[in-house]
Amino acid sequence: MSDTRNEGRSESDVRQFNVGADDDGIRLDRWFKRHLPDTSFTTVAKWARTGQLRVDGARATPGDRIAAGQTIRVPPAEAVREDAPKKRERPPLSPEQTEFIREMVIHRDKQAIVINKPPGLATQGGTKTHEHVDGLLDGLQFDGESRPKLVHRLDKDTSGALLIARTTRAAAHFAKAFSSRGAKKTYWALIVGVPSIEDGTIDLPIAKQPGSGGEKMHVDEAEGALARTRYRVIESAGNTTAWVELTPHTGRTHQLRVHMAAIGHPIVGDGKYGGQAAFLTGGISRKMHLHSRRIAVDHPDGGKIDIQAELPQHFAESLKQLGFDEMLGNTMPLDTPPPPSKAVKKQQAKQHAKTVRKARRGERRSRGTT
Repeated sequence: MSDTRNEGRSESDVRQFNVGADDDGIRLDRWFKRHLPDTSFTTVAKWARTGQLRVDGARATPGDRIAAGQTIRVPPAEAVREDAPKKRERPPLSPEQTEFIREMVIHRDKQAIVINKPPGLATQGGTKTHEHVDGLLDGLQFDGESRPKLVHRLDKDTSGALLIARTTRAAAHFAKAFSSRGAKKTYWALIVGVPSIEDGTIDLPIAKQPGSGGEKMHVDEAEGALARTRYRVIESAGNTTAWVELTPHTGRTHQLRVHMAAIGHPIVGDGKYGGQAAFLTGGISRKMHLHSRRIAVDHPDGGKIDIQAELPQHFAESLKQLGFDEMLGNTMPLDTPPPPSKAVKKQQAKQHAKTVRKARRGERRSRGTT
């Protein structure tokens, strides 16, 4: 729980809460989700519409941003009908489930946990998805006061480093880091073929593919959202396969998978975007070869979290089978500037042309005065 405290009720049972530092800058509807989760959005909207919801005495709406130190006036809690459906409680984890999730932990402190998620385990639940990281988070509470919270996600078949917040303050801090691109994630992947440019940037906008129900993305130059990925070839095996380092500069759904397939080099094992061409012969595993190798982000208490996750067995075996040396990936220079984007290159070309024109005009003037 954050520093927000119930300041007591008046005789009319109107409630007042002080906004704590953990909630500075968040939307009012988000505050309700954190601190009064049993209050529905419909109820909050009704309170706002009738003027019963106020911040520092002024009428407020669910979308308003709140600041630390402000006072939120909340009407009395509405009586719960006896026939109203009760909130479904999560069943307690079995000892095996608790052991399963705890074995994934590769970093733990008072504010954060990093796990090495195995391939095949979803981050969150969905249709026909009953076992997932989110459903196992009770097993990672340890001595913490509250249940840990997810702050980002990995695809079900993507393995590797996944950051989890242990406090509300940490969750807000990490969410801001991801939205402002302050968190850096590095992935390793095996791809089909070898790019002609060994260190490049892919600038291709991405959108949901029509007719897929939102389950599949595609490159959409007209209406897609900005998406940018840097790739660097670590090692290649002839012209058939390359081991690459991928750094997403935006966080679109399936971004790395869509981008690599779009340039003709799908990730090995990614049949969704690469079709049959994504599967190699010679006994190479048909599982996805995409791994969240490293995550680096500022720590809420100062300093930095910088964690690397070991490869899953199938990925490590594929590297060996292809003759790749895993140590080479660890010797890649870190945080080197990426190649300039198309927009930057165009601007540089314009500036160069302008400089050349000015120099030529100067030469003509010099010849005219001699």
